[in-house]
Amino acid sequence: MPAAVAAFGVAFFCFTLWCSVTVARMRDLPPWRRFLPLALFLIAAGASLLRAIDIPEVANAIAFPLNLAVVLLSLREIRSHRRHTGTADRPRG
Repeated sequence: MPAAVAAFGVAFFCFTLWCSVTVARMRDLPPWRRFLPLALFLIAAGASLLRAIDIPEVANAIAFPLNLAVVLLSLREIRSHRRHTGTADRPRG
């Protein structure tokens, strides 16, 4: 069971990083909207590192909610960008 939890944590971390970098690469967004998910991700990563120096309360209270906010904000921006540019309507292949 601990291996499954660790695998989920690593997968969620990678997904959060991918989402925030994808939004940061969107040139048609204002800079504050491009880098907000990345900034929140870095704050959450810093809060998670507090576990290493035995301050897990801050990490438990801040890290996961911020990561969840990053994913939600990023997915909203990605979907809006796809809807605006019409990339989801193009046939693949």
